[in-house]
Amino acid sequence: MESNVPDGNDDHANVAPGDIAVGVIIGRTSEYFDFFVYGIASVLVFPSVFFPFEERLQGTLLAFVVFSFAFIARPLGSALFMAIQRRWGRGVKLTSALFLLGFSTAGMAFLPGYATLGFTAIVLLSVLRFLQGIALGGSWDGLPSLLALSAPPGRRGWYAMLGQLGAPIGFMVASGLFLFLHSSLPLADFLEWGWRYPFYVAFAINVVALFARLQLVVTDEYTKLLEDRALEPTGTIELVRSQGYNVFIGAFVALASYALFHVITVFPLSWIAIHATQPINDVLVVQIVGGAIGIVGIVTSGWLADRIGRRNTLGLLACLIAVFSGFAPMLLGGTPAMQDAFILIGFALLGLSYGQAAGAVTANFAAKFRYTGAALTADVAWLIGAAFAPLVALGLSAHFGLAYVSIYLLSGAICTLAALRLNRAMEVRD
Repeated sequence: MESNVPDGNDDHANVAPGDIAVGVIIGRTSEYFDFFVYGIASVLVFPSVFFPFEERLQGTLLAFVVFSFAFIARPLGSALFMAIQRRWGRGVKLTSALFLLGFSTAGMAFLPGYATLGFTAIVLLSVLRFLQGIALGGSWDGLPSLLALSAPPGRRGWYAMLGQLGAPIGFMVASGLFLFLHSSLPLADFLEWGWRYPFYVAFAINVVALFARLQLVVTDEYTKLLEDRALEPTGTIELVRSQGYNVFIGAFVALASYALFHVITVFPLSWIAIHATQPINDVLVVQIVGGAIGIVGIVTSGWLADRIGRRNTLGLLACLIAVFSGFAPMLLGGTPAMQDAFILIGFALLGLSYGQAAGAVTANFAAKFRYTGAALTADVAWLIGAAFAPLVALGLSAHFGLAYVSIYLLSGAICTLAALRLNRAMEVRD
């Protein structure tokens, strides 16, 4: 088994894992901010701005269809930008991917609505959303894998969770911006121009994140360290032919976490907004608190995984998510306090499970395939577990009842437990 600790004779052994962790957190925060800005807007804005010809429920479902396009595009983006890196280098790849992400996100801020462009506005929104996914797939820099391989003995779980902190941080910033705008502006102004500001901010954050990450990944020191750890791209076709089983297993190992991800972040906002059971601003506040709970859960997952193993941690949390799924209809269909409890408990479970999801998807790959395998497996996990979660959860719940949210979460937990049973290699690598 490969050592996780750099050789003491390595000239690059003085690269601190903490420096890598900062780069990972900055990069993931900017990416998740972009995606959550879009996810929140899909509930609060897009049904009125791009789908005003439909009732609120149908407009939200159509917005969630477009929401899924980025996740469909992510594997394509990974394959495309891996080829770019092999030809022109890591710096060109990362710069072009993050500028594409910023352009597609900021482009939405300038996009006229259906009242001005008609169906063309929906087409342009779909194209920009697809480009977001291409860019996010291309923004993989290998730093999370480098961070895991640089972890001291017995600390792999702790270091694996650090990069995952970007998700709740990005979510909290996005929710906070929308809370400020939604509470400060009349509804007409918010729908006309106020909602556009978070998309402008996304571009600025991407520029800052780009320079922060380039300071790491294109320097001679880090380039040599990445090469020493075999974190270089391989062909996607070669990867699938040689490591297709590991891609499949890795994606399903983390499925309980990915299935819960948007059921907790995006879906409750849509359900409450459509049924008007409590003020939207109150829900955004609760979700910001939930994000903070998620951070605590992610940090705790690192401590837990280093004591009982990543495989046991993921299995335990899959069982807890399965139990939680049984209470979902009662909580989400109950009083505002019960709906808040659904969100807050869900974030606690999400943090604990998602904190180890990154390590789960890369545990089995041989060194040659680790870089591309980590990116593609995460893409597949997002596509299977999260891409259609808001659409499926809202559509089935609205037409057939909230029990279908339970079925959705339970299926993810079952898939994770089944994959863990097959994935003995993870237990060895813990």
